[in-house]
Amino acid sequence: MSEQTGHVDTVMVEQRIFPPSQSFASRASIKSLSEYQQLYDAAAADLEGYWAAEARQHLHWFEPFQKTLQWDEPFAQWFVGGKTNASYNCLDAQIAAGRGDQVAILWEGEPGDTRTLTYRDLHCEVCKFANVLKSLGVQPGDVVSIYMPMTPELPVAMLACARIGAVHSVIFAGFSAEAVADRNNDAKAKIQLTSDGLYRRGKVLPLKDTIDEALAKSSTVEKCVVLKRAGNAVQMKNGRDIWWHEAMAQASTDCPATPLDSETPLFILYTSGSTGKPKGIRHTTAGYNLYAKRTFQMVFDHQDDDIFWCTADCGWITGHSYVVYGPLSAGAKILMYEGAPNWPEEDRFWALIEKYRVTILYTAPTAIRAFIKWGDHHVDKHDLTSLRLLGSVGEGINPEAWMWYYNKIGGGRCPIVDTWWQTETGGIMMSPLPGAIATKPGSCTKPLPGVRPRIVDEKGQDVPLGRGGMLCIDHPWPGMLRGIWGDDARYKEQYWTKIPGMYLTGDNARCDTDGYFWIMGRIDDVINVSGHRLSTIEVESALVSHPSVAEAAAVGKPDEIRGQVLSVFVTLRSGQPSDELRTALKMHVRKEIGALAQPDDIHFTSALPKTRSGKIMRRLLRDIASGKEQVGDTTTLEDYTVLAKLRSDDES
Repeated sequence: MSEQTGHVDTVMVEQRIFPPSQSFASRASIKSLSEYQQLYDAAAADLEGYWAAEARQHLHWFEPFQKTLQWDEPFAQWFVGGKTNASYNCLDAQIAAGRGDQVAILWEGEPGDTRTLTYRDLHCEVCKFANVLKSLGVQPGDVVSIYMPMTPELPVAMLACARIGAVHSVIFAGFSAEAVADRNNDAKAKIQLTSDGLYRRGKVLPLKDTIDEALAKSSTVEKCVVLKRAGNAVQMKNGRDIWWHEAMAQASTDCPATPLDSETPLFILYTSGSTGKPKGIRHTTAGYNLYAKRTFQMVFDHQDDDIFWCTADCGWITGHSYVVYGPLSAGAKILMYEGAPNWPEEDRFWALIEKYRVTILYTAPTAIRAFIKWGDHHVDKHDLTSLRLLGSVGEGINPEAWMWYYNKIGGGRCPIVDTWWQTETGGIMMSPLPGAIATKPGSCTKPLPGVRPRIVDEKGQDVPLGRGGMLCIDHPWPGMLRGIWGDDARYKEQYWTKIPGMYLTGDNARCDTDGYFWIMGRIDDVINVSGHRLSTIEVESALVSHPSVAEAAAVGKPDEIRGQVLSVFVTLRSGQPSDELRTALKMHVRKEIGALAQPDDIHFTSALPKTRSGKIMRRLLRDIASGKEQVGDTTTLEDYTVLAKLRSDDES
């Protein structure tokens, strides 16, 4: 296939299919494929009418909106003229609905300490902290930078900002001081929130020390509020630093939610770019809040008796949408856990599920592959029969990991919602609806009602079924990003210029004859071998199906004869690296998907370079495979020593 067509060749065949059980479907809010299709078709026929009805039914409005969508490509305004408040929808609306004494957050710290907050408790804490922010001079539109552990105070801080119209910028509490300062300066943050430290694998990490270093380079930050979490010694700077508990002791519990215009910025969330400057994705109030709530309710088929656990940190979009705004707007009971999944043992997640009788688990493929590597005996010690639904998020899940998740964690009875979405989309765009859509391992199945995906070639023409191409969205949706903070030109160039009239997701995908979508990796991850454009995710899936392989990442490297060849990095589940195993893995790929996809070289490594949200940083592996020095933004890299070790392994 010619490179100029923009098509991507698919070599992976997955024919297993798992329909919803009768017992699950009978309880589900959407019970059949025909019911889903009717809903989807009705929404597609009148997208603005669909979203207007959803907004009126599912959000509280201080003032009704006058127009559903104002579209001046590429800039969207949703629910124009309306006034609402995300904090009100998460808290006051739930209390008004009779949920004041219902549990909102079940929390467990890594050392084993626990807390339970009802919706009324959470409302009280949020109102008090909103008044703390006001006392520090925070005005609507001011940016509050949050660098905190996964304690209840983190969502409290987010909802307090939302309550008064401040914009929160949550930064994962593991970034370097330099990365924090870069984000603070780009956002012009006024207030910094942090804690003395956090627990991670039994150790205390000194967050305040990192923040002190960051604030020396953050010229716009005026005050720093410090939560006492770990009890480690910290330096408090006179005139700047304030203890959280001391400020809260003086604060009133009375703080009515401010009616905010539907397009009031709600938060900035920084995500890595290929350049050296991280980009601040900007989300606004009404459209994002509605989208997070409704996708939570639909995809997870939320029931009143569910205990929902999304394992993501609030430093990522998954934590924003499916720890805080989505579940709380829906009146859900959520579990939050502060620490690592392998402390004090590799069974911590399964112990938590057993202890709290979790019914819905939403986690990442990278975590699932780690669980597989750690061994089934950690799972076998615990009763996981409370689970009724499993979810996957963050990147594509390879079929073998999907099957392990389905059989070992779900006991063969729990549907898996394999969700595709992005920081930019605000919420889930494609996923099985678990009572209605049969699942295929590795496929995110179908788009949600109100979402219109297209798969196109370089000219913007639809590709045939079964062929891969660029995944685009051809109509605005309420949860969409409203721009890049302070950089409209970059927003337009990155997302809207390549394929006119459509949002370019940056992912390749294909659609099969059943209308199921398969994500084939980032557009940059396609390689051209002898004129055939191959998706690296299919090669990775083939490798992971080998019993010795825990995880794999495939990249292309230049080749004078074939244009590019496949270079693969592998971590092992069992066995030792050897030339014999290397040859066996090459032959395994050849057998699974053909000679065309056989790797040219295989590198064994103890770990792959990942972002702190668990995504493999393939562009860094491309540099290593090609012998280049790394370039671009690496602030999200979880473990810098992985790169050094990979380079030394490659040179030895």
